[in-house]
This record gives sequence, structure tokens and C-alpha cells, in this order.
Amino acid sequence: MDIANIVAMFGAIATFLFGMSTMTDGLEKLSSGRLEHILERLTSNVFKGVLLGAVVTGLIQSSAATTVMCVGFVNAGIMKLEQTVGIIMGANIGTTVTAQLLRLGDIDADNIVMMFLQPSFLGPILAVVGIIFYMFIKGGHKRIVGQIVLGLGLLFIGMNTMSSAVEPLKNLPEFQSVFTAFSNPLLGVAVGAAVTALLQSSSASMGILQAISTTGVVSFNIAMPLIMGQNIGTCITALISSVGASKNAKRTAMIHLLFNVIGTVFFLVVLYAGNALFHFPFWDDVMDMGYIANLHLAFNVACTLLLLPFHKLLVKIVERLVPGGDDEAPEVSFLDERFLSSPSVALEQARSAVINMGERAQEDLKLAVELLSDYDEKKLERLMENEAAIDKLENTLDSYLVKLTDRAAVLEKLLEQ
Repeated sequence: MDIANIVAMFGAIATFLFGMSTMTDGLEKLSSGRLEHILERLTSNVFKGVLLGAVVTGLIQSSAATTVMCVGFVNAGIMKLEQTVGIIMGANIGTTVTAQLLRLGDIDADNIVMMFLQPSFLGPILAVVGIIFYMFIKGGHKRIVGQIVLGLGLLFIGMNTMSSAVEPLKNLPEFQSVFTAFSNPLLGVAVGAAVTALLQSSSASMGILQAISTTGVVSFNIAMPLIMGQNIGTCITALISSVGASKNAKRTAMIHLLFNVIGTVFFLVVLYAGNALFHFPFWDDVMDMGYIANLHLAFNVACTLLLLPFHKLLVKIVERLVPGGDDEAPEVSFLDERFLSSPSVALEQARSAVINMGERAQEDLKLAVELLSDYDEKKLERLMENEAAIDKLENTLDSYLVKLTDRAAVLEKLLEQ
């Protein structure tokens, strides 16, 4: 493997990650807050939560983003801790969609119809169509659609280039020995978690693993610990977002971590103990893109089926891990800065703040009129509390909107309106 291959590989990884980011940002913009409001309102039971978490994450392609939204909603008092458990479980299932798309690289090109679906052919076409919509067609959501299509095209181009760049690695003994070391389950889990935490995207790290699988060195016993570690690594985003939040918001992030850790430990024990006793015939089978995508999906579905009956127990465990009664959310909690990562949600929260200020002002006017004819100390105290809350909310809202204007996504949304 020469320097040109190394440069091509890093360039391919950069293209792949940029495509992932571009597509995810576009999907979040296109949702315009609608998916978030569905999460907020339609979580009456844990089964609906799983379904909604899977659908929303499948559409925006980021389980971390879905979990961060849950942390923000709980911190704002919009959702209860119990409502987030199903959403978080479903988010792990929804994030497997990208891997299923990337498995198109394994399609047999002998069939002319199937050839059009291969990333090497489909990627450039999507990129061209996307850039035309993004740069030259104005109005409505066409530019956002162009961004999504462009991101998907770059994703395929990056994956195809990555696969070509790592092809010479399969003949290097050093590369093979490195991947053989990952058959140690603890090392594999640790590496998978570290890479995903660094990239802050399990879909991205899964795509890189799928590209490396084209070298033929990734067997089942190597892929499984890496996939498990990737699920744990993606929790870092939610954990970071919960810093400084209410206790229940911290518990929401902990549920995400606990769910993935328990699932990983359970299936590691089952698989490795089972193989020691029965010597599974698939243990050393070489994985390709399709097998890895299916393995990722099967593991996340299995974890959900395993822990779904114990969703109430998970809540009790995190309440023990993060002890103490939850502190009350302040009046301005719905202007949580965590929502800034999803500008459409942040804009809707700012609208809610304005409505809240108007309702308080309306109540103050009513109280003031009543006090003119019938003085009451309690009514005056209530009026003063409302006035202080309005002043505080106004100052916070000003600062919040200034931060929002720094987001290009919000500027685009305002221009479209």
C-alpha cells in the first residue's frame, strides 16, 4: 500500500463523513420540527415510543440527535423520564437504516438494473442531481431536498472510494494481525466505542467497518464486539448534552448508556459462552457489507426485545444511579440551548416562550384591573411574580434568538418563510 492509497483512504473518509453530516442536517431541516412534536405528543406507552423512536431516527439518521432531543424535552419538563425509554430503544433500531443503504455496494453488477443501484454508479448521479437542486433551484424545500440528495451521493462516493483505497490492505500481514486482535471481545468493544465517540455517529463508524469488510478480514467474531462498542460509543453525545441539565435529563442520558451496556454485556456472555460450549459454525465466517448491516439490525432489535419488558426497572436503576428528587424546571427551561442543535425545534420553543409571555401579560392586565376596584395582597404578589418572570424570559429570549441567528439553518428557514 503506497502513499497514494493512504491519501485516498483519508480523503474517502472525509467525503463519507461530510456526506453523512450533510444528509443528516438536511433531513433535520426538512422535518421542520414536525418529527420532534410527534415525539413530544405521541409517547403514551412504551411500545408507541419504540416505534416513534425508530421512525424519527430512521428519517433523520442520528440516534444521538434523537436522544439529545429527549434530554432537552425532559429538561424542559415537556416529557417525563418514563416516556423517553421506548424512544431511546427505538432510536437504536432506526439508526441501522444507513448501513442497509450502504450494503448496496454488494449488489451484483452483472444485472443491468442492479448496476444502477451500485454506489459507484448511483453516488455520482445523486451528487449531480443534489448539487443542481442545492445551487440552482430556488423556492420551497427544493434546496433542502438537494442537500439531502447531495449528502447521500457523497456518502456513496465516499464509501466506494474507501472500499477501493483499503483493497490493498488485505495483503498486509500487519493489517490482518490488527483485526485479529479485535477478536478479543473487550478490545473490540473498547475500539468500537472509542471510534464512535470520536466521530459522534454510530452510522459513520458502521460505514467505515462496512468498507473495511471488503478486504475479507472481518469475521463474525471480530465484527460483533466492534458493533456492540459502536452502540456504547454513540451515547457520548447525549451524556455531554446532559451536563448542567436537571436530574431527570441526566437520567435520560443514563438510560441510553445503560440500555446499550446491558445489551452488550448480556449478548457477549451468551455468544462467547455459547461458542465455547457448541462451537458455532458461523464464528469465523467472513462478513461482507450486507452481513454487517444485518448483524447491526439484529443486535439492536434483540437488545430492544430483551429489555423492553424491563423498561420500568431501567427507570428505577437510573434513579438510583442519579439520586435525589428532580429539581423543578425554571420558567425559561423550554429555551434550553440543547435545542439549538435542531434549529427548527429551537425556533418553535422560542415561539412558545413568546406565547407564554403574552399569557402572563394578559393575566397581569386582568389582575391590575381587579386591583383598582378590590385591592388584594395575594393578587399583587401574583402580578409581581408574573412581571419578574416576563422580564427574565425576555432577557433569556433575546440571548436565545441571537444564538439562533448564528445558525445558517435558521436563516434559511426565515428566508423561506
